Amino acid sequence: MSSLRPVTHVSTAHRQKEGGGFIVRRPFPTQGLDHLDPLLMLDELGPIVYGPGEAIGAPDHPHRGFETVTYILDGESAHADSAGHAGTLTAGDVQWMTAGAGVVHREMPSLRMQREGGRMHGFQLWVNLPRAEKRVAPRYQEIASSTIPTATSPDGLATVRVIAGEALGVSSVIATRTPILYHHWTLAPGATVTVALPPDARVGVYVFEGAVTVSGVVVGDGQLAVLGDGDTVTLSADVASSALVIGGKPLREPIAWGGPFVMNTREEVMQAYADFRAGKMGAIPPEIVRA
Repeated sequence: MSSLRPVTHVSTAHRQKEGGGFIVRRPFPTQGLDHLDPLLMLDELGPIVYGPGEAIGAPDHPHRGFETVTYILDGESAHADSAGHAGTLTAGDVQWMTAGAGVVHREMPSLRMQREGGRMHGFQLWVNLPRAEKRVAPRYQEIASSTIPTATSPDGLATVRVIAGEALGVSSVIATRTPILYHHWTLAPGATVTVALPPDARVGVYVFEGAVTVSGVVVGDGQLAVLGDGDTVTLSADVASSALVIGGKPLREPIAWGGPFVMNTREEVMQAYADFRAGKMGAIPPEIVRA
């Protein structure tokens, strides 16, 4: 028999500057919710409309010990890294980057957006790596919007894009190193849907448009509902709404966080800084066009 997960905590996103000075909404980490093991951070960029010459991003910066998941809803994000990878994400695309042992990364609006401006909206989720995998070789999965599985509820009022995990009988095409779920739900007025969840996962629901009733609790735009134990959650809406359902199986390991590095001990973080300063994480090749 299924068990409905209750809402145990609601976190309201705060705004702060990141990268080259762009503003994000961040529901965690924040006061009262330092992380959602194994998820470390969720940032929402925009929606914002840039004028010509106004678009900004995140210039060259290092990472070690975790994964970044970039999901673009609107706009174009160009990336490059010290392993020689480069590309551009457009609306609906996902990049799942395993930083592992260390990589220098750049994420900027495309040259076209920098020149012409336009609407930008997206998310970046940080996923912790277990101790045994924090020094794996960097890996990239770039998934075009057209290949992300989608499903619709029987009444046609709820639609989901399955970036990781499973929902409404469809499974993601992304391979994750630990069990992760990442759903993008779009709810029409009057929608009600029951979503099956792994009972061993820690799960949150982040609303970024409208308002969603999550297991009986109304959660507004810019709020994250943390769920308790169980294996299902109900989502319903009276107005057009959108939400992310995110979570994963907890690692239950110590976390030492120092800026762009997430390790298990402070000594490992200091070693990451030393390795970066010594050039051991490489540099973005000059032949890659600066975007």
